[in-house]
Amino acid sequence: MRVIIVLLAVIAAVAAVPKSPQRIIGGSATTIDNYPSIAALLYSATGNNFRQSCGGTLINNRSILTAAHCPFRDPITRWRVRIGSSLAHSQGLVYGLSSIIFHPNFNYDSMDSDIAIMRAAASIPFSNVIQPGSIAGANYNLADNQVVWAAGWGRTHPDVSLGAEQLRHVQVWTVNQAICRNRYVGASRIITDNMLCSGWLDVGGRDQCAGDSGGPLYHNRVVVGVSSFGISCGDRFYPGVNVRVSRFTSWISSNA
Repeated sequence: MRVIIVLLAVIAAVAAVPKSPQRIIGGSATTIDNYPSIAALLYSATGNNFRQSCGGTLINNRSILTAAHCPFRDPITRWRVRIGSSLAHSQGLVYGLSSIIFHPNFNYDSMDSDIAIMRAAASIPFSNVIQPGSIAGANYNLADNQVVWAAGWGRTHPDVSLGAEQLRHVQVWTVNQAICRNRYVGASRIITDNMLCSGWLDVGGRDQCAGDSGGPLYHNRVVVGVSSFGISCGDRFYPGVNVRVSRFTSWISSNA
């Protein structure tokens, strides 16, 4: 799930609410054929009735890139991964995990370096609906106001409690780093160079949401972001915040 930060304007307080799945806001239904690298991460506190809770990106035949806050402090038995399906809770292939590798600099409070790699317990076969994603290189040039696409099974509205069953996607735009940083000052959040902001600035209504955490942000079909956190969903003032993948290319290559 993406962490949703709730602003309480009356007392100017900020609360981060983890474990609250998010869906794509303002988008439309799509299929796995268009996003064969996307994965649905399934969570269960009891080992039964696994439900979609986060997203991820398949990066080879064993590894799934996601947000560190999704499985943080959880035993690996609470998580599974579904790939090759447009649906959150059926079809495709489901795998247990053998390990989860967290970035050593991940900070749960600041959400900096919010990136992790899940290792499937068995090798994953590729097909027309199961393919590794293309990961942004360290020198990947991503300018401001570029069209990017987010995909996932998260909430379709911030007031809705459940995520989407059908895979959804939405077009948003990259947001200037200094603008994003200045806006989040009001939410007492620091936007670091490891973060990438996206949304429909000053318009709103398009975004990742709870349940989309860990899912990919694509630029020309290259994974440039990992959904991390935001203020509500689709807010016109506060863009969504992703992990900037190009800052972690070497770590991903070394640990995938």
